[in-house]
Amino acid sequence: MTIDAEILRSLRTNETGSVSGADLSQRLNISRAAIWARIEELRALGYDIEASPHRGYTLRASPDLLHADDLLSRLDESQIIGRDIRVFQNTTSTNDIVEKLARDGVAEGAVVFAESQSLGRGRLGREWVSPAGKGLWFSILLRPKLAPQAVTKLTIASAIALARAVRNTTHLNPEIKWPNDLLLAGKKISGVLTELTAELDHVKHVILGIGINVNMTESDFPKTLRSTASSLRIQSGRLIDRPEFAAEVLRQLNHDYKRVTEGCFFDVAEEWENISCTLNRDVQIQVGDRTIKGRAENLDQDGALLVRTQHGHLERIIGGDVTMRKNEP
Repeated sequence: MTIDAEILRSLRTNETGSVSGADLSQRLNISRAAIWARIEELRALGYDIEASPHRGYTLRASPDLLHADDLLSRLDESQIIGRDIRVFQNTTSTNDIVEKLARDGVAEGAVVFAESQSLGRGRLGREWVSPAGKGLWFSILLRPKLAPQAVTKLTIASAIALARAVRNTTHLNPEIKWPNDLLLAGKKISGVLTELTAELDHVKHVILGIGINVNMTESDFPKTLRSTASSLRIQSGRLIDRPEFAAEVLRQLNHDYKRVTEGCFFDVAEEWENISCTLNRDVQIQVGDRTIKGRAENLDQDGALLVRTQHGHLERIIGGDVTMRKNEP
C-alpha cells in the first residue's frame, strides 16, 4: 500500500478522528516533513485535511473523484478484488486495459476504473454510455479455478453483489434481470459484461466489465435510452458518494467471489432467485439467430437459466438477449 493510502486509512480509522504527524511518521517510517508534503499533495487533489498543533491531522471531507490510493484506504488489506487499483481519467474501454494486464501476467484482483470511456461496451456489442464523473465504469481481472462452462456463476454472483451494494448504500431494492442487468422501477441502472480466455478444460482469466449509472440525470442519457435506463441519483433523489459507493461495491464483489470459489454457489443462486424478476416469467430469448420462448424456471448448478419451452422441453441457456413477456396461462 502506498504512503498516501496509508495516511488516508489512518485518518479514517483512528478512534479520535485525528492523527498526529509524529504518529504517522513513526507508523510509516518517514519524516514528519515527508508526511506534511504528502498531506499537501492530498489537499491539492481536493481532500480537506485540517492541521492542528494539538490534535494533529483531521480529514474533514473527500472530493467526488476516483483516486486509487483513496479507494485502497477504504478496503480491507485481505481483499482479493481491489488489492491493485488503477484509475484513468479517460480510456476507450476498461476491459481492453485489463485484457492487456491479463496477458502481462498481472495477479487476479486488479481493478481498472475510468472516469469516462469513449468506447464503453455492454453485452452483445452494445454501446455503454459512460459520461465523466457520473458513474462507476470499471473492469476486474480474475483467475478462478473454474471450468469454462461454470463462468456464468461469476456473472450471477456479480449481479448479487451489485444489488447488495446498492441496497446498503441507497436502501433501494433493485431486481435482477438474468443474467446481469440491475433494474430499479423497471429501468436498467447497471450491467455486467463477462469476457473469458480459456482452454478446453480450464479458465485462464476472466474479465468482469461493470457499469453502474450513479449520479446521472435524465439529460445525461440519449433520448433513445431515457425510457429504459435510469441511475441511483434519479431513483433515490440524492447525490451518491461515488468513492464510498465504489469501495462498497468492491467489498461485496470480493465477498461473492469468495463464495463462488469456495464452492458456495448454491447460496449465491438462492439469493439471486429471491430478487430475480426473470424466474417464473414467460420469456423470449434471442440466442444468435435462434429465438427461444418459454417460462424461466430456475438456475442450474453453473448459473445457466433453465427455460421450459412452449413444447415442454427444458432448455439450458448460458447467454442471450432476454425479453420478459406477459405471463400466459
